This record gives sequence, structure tokens and C-alpha cells, in this order.
Amino acid sequence: METFGWVSILPPVIAIGLAIWSKKVYVSLGLFILLGWTIMSGWNPVVGLWTSLKTMYAAVAHNPDNARVLIFSSLIGAMIVLTQQSGGMAGFVKWASESRIAASKKSVGFFAAAVSMFVFLESNFGLLVTGSVARPLFDRCKISREKLSYVLDATCAPKCILIPINAWGAYVVSLLAAQNVENPVGLMLSGLMFNFYAILALLLVFFVIATDTNIGPMKEAERRVTEEGKLLRDGAQPMVTTDVASAEPMDGIPHRAVNMVLPIGTMVVTVPVALYVTGNGDMMAGSGSWSVLWGVLAGLALSITMYKAQGVMTLGESAMGIVKGVKGLLPLVMVLLLAFTIASTTRALGTGVWVAQAAEAALPTMVVPAVVFLLACFIAFSTGTSWGTFAIMIPIVVPMTELLGLHPGLMVAAALGGGIFGDHCSPISDSTIVASMASATDHIDHVRTQLPYSLTAASGALVLFLIFGFIL
Repeated sequence: METFGWVSILPPVIAIGLAIWSKKVYVSLGLFILLGWTIMSGWNPVVGLWTSLKTMYAAVAHNPDNARVLIFSSLIGAMIVLTQQSGGMAGFVKWASESRIAASKKSVGFFAAAVSMFVFLESNFGLLVTGSVARPLFDRCKISREKLSYVLDATCAPKCILIPINAWGAYVVSLLAAQNVENPVGLMLSGLMFNFYAILALLLVFFVIATDTNIGPMKEAERRVTEEGKLLRDGAQPMVTTDVASAEPMDGIPHRAVNMVLPIGTMVVTVPVALYVTGNGDMMAGSGSWSVLWGVLAGLALSITMYKAQGVMTLGESAMGIVKGVKGLLPLVMVLLLAFTIASTTRALGTGVWVAQAAEAALPTMVVPAVVFLLACFIAFSTGTSWGTFAIMIPIVVPMTELLGLHPGLMVAAALGGGIFGDHCSPISDSTIVASMASATDHIDHVRTQLPYSLTAASGALVLFLIFGFIL
């Protein structure tokens, strides 16, 4: 594959640095795309801008999966608004308080993590569902939105790769099969116990919930909520508008938990059914984007019907709520569109391929798994895509494993674990973006507060890859 050499790392490095420094997400992501295509256009900024716009259009027009993701992401906003205006969310918070689920910060944290772990069939869907259910409980217990976004994100990609009965597992198997691996499913499963980053990330989030351990910027975020009662810092720009995050129930209606639980439960149940149908009897071969879209539509249809039957909302009021919800999630849709365009840009630049090729110098065999992990971390963080990192690293790792006589499961786990790290904490990753939206927090605040925990898990994983590289 063609690459543009060392300059191919300039767009991600500059964009990520600018995002963290300036907290201007849209500007930073837009600069990534413009700079990338300007480089590929012979440093002509006019051609670069025109090609950037064409690439953005193609990211949706020529990729139906991306289009469906934008649609169901915006419709999730409609679901959130309807469950609030119908009194469902208020009723759920009341029920959770009376049933001791929201009795303490610890119980609320474990509840959110448990819901997230349960919804493992699709990563972004799990984030959106868990955020909808857990956010009002976190707010009630005065836990920062940053802490919620960390819990959501830290249990998202790691669980999907460790419970591979989903599109993630099917994707990894297909990549291994393309390398003529004799037993791709067996190889994927053999690497689960060595996926140290995913395992440590999950263990760490449960430890943080149990002990209320706050490090780095998270300590200040929790102090702000506890002492000042501010769920967000002054000047924060949440990924959803207040119309979605703080919609009030209709006047004079009862607050029933069922008005939230049943529509969201319908969404969750519909997704695996749709995966089974779209996969012709094989859930792992089903379409994740179609399945989630059908799930959201089923939940919306049920909620509108329920609220009309109960007399809590008219069809007109439900329609206005849907419009308000979709409008409130436009910031998320814009950032996701930029993220999809970035994925096309990095592929054309060959950023990941150049980094991988540059690291293929002679290395002591024992440190190769650790180096593969670090390399995958860097590629995933700079490109914002775990799946793209898998696609780059697995064709490199499989022949390297055979040539050097390394443990196949350990090597595959190193590539997958590094990809998960980037998906977990890169500011241009769609999962990180959706986690910010699901928790209604400032995106860069989420990245800053989560990064120390991610680096802690990554450091532990690096040590383990070094150790097992010597003993296996």
C-alpha cells in the first residue's frame, strides 16, 4: 500500500495535540482532514479542501453503514427526550432510589458497569443504552459526568473484544482467515487470556468504582461536584444540548419507571433478533448498523404507542419530542461525520502502514510482543480506530509469529489489545465520542480525565507482554 512517509503522522499528531490543548473538537478534527488531503494534493490547500469535502460526502453516501450510524445516533436523542418528557426517567430514578440501586456512589457505579457489560452485542449501542439509564442516577448521587463517561468507555471496547459473540469477534476471525490461519476461531479464543490491556482496563474500572479512586484531572472533577455541586466544569461544552440532557416531564403526569424501562428494553431485545435475521441465522454475520437502527425504531414506536395509550403525551407532543431529540444530538452527528472522514483520510495517507513498516527493524525476539502492543497503541490512538488497527496489524503479526516462532495467541492479543487502547481513549475515536455524548459531558474533558486510567492499564499490559515474551 502507498504511504506518504513520515509526514503521514503529522495530521493525527497536530490534531490530537490541538484538541487537548484548545478543547476545540470540531476545529481539530477538521484540521486533521484538511491537512491530510492537502499533503496528498501536493500541499495545495485549495485542492485539499475540495478533496476533503468530497471525502466527507463519500463517507456517508458510499458507506450505508456510516449513514445508518448517524441516523440511529440522532434517534437515540429522540428516545432520551421522550423517556424524560413521559416521566419515565423520573420514575426510574425514584424506583432506583427506593430499591437501593441508587443508595450510594458505589452501588450506582456498579449498576452502570453491569448494564454496560450486559449490552455487549454492539459497542456504541451499549454506550448509548447505559448512558441513558445511568446518567440520571449519577447526577442524583453527585458523581461527575466525567466519571460516568469513564465507566462507560472503559467497559465498552474491552468487553466487546473479550466477549466476542458479536461483530467484533466475526471481524477478527475474518482477518485471521484472510491470512490463511488454519483455525482462526481457535486462535482468536486462545488470545483472550493474553489480552492484558482489555482485562486490566475492566479490572481497573471496577476497582475505581469500589474504592472511589480518583487520579489526575478526575480528582478535580469529583471535587467540583462534591464541593460545588457542578456536574460539569464552567465553560464545558457537552456533546448533547440541554434540550436532551435536561428535558422536563410533561406537567401533571405520573412518573412511571416502565415508560423508560420498556422502550429501552425493547431496543436491547430487538438488536440480537435483528442480528440473527440480517445474518441469515448467524448473529456474528449480521449487520450491526441495521440491527441497532431497527432496535431504536422499535423502541420509539413502542414508546409513542404507550404514551398515547396512557394519555401522558399526544402524537403531536411525541413528534415534537423526537424533533427536539434529533436536534439536540446534532453535535454528536457532526463529530461522528468528521470521525468517519478521518478514517478514510488515514487509510489514504497510509499512516498506520508507515508506522508499522518503520518498526519492522530487527528486534530481540522476546520483546516483539511488547513492541507490537506499543505499535498498535500508537496506530490506534493516532487514527482513532481499533478495527483499522486490527486490519493493519494482523497481516503483519501472523507471518512474523510464524517466522520468529512466537506464541500465536500472545501476538494476536498484543495487536488487539493495542487497538483497544486507542479505541478506548483517542479523542478522534468514535467510541470515545459516543461515550462523551452518552454521558452528556465535554468531549475533551472526558479524554483528559480518562487518559491516566488508560495509561495505567496500558503500562501494566506492557509489563505483562514483556514478561510473557520471555517465558513463552
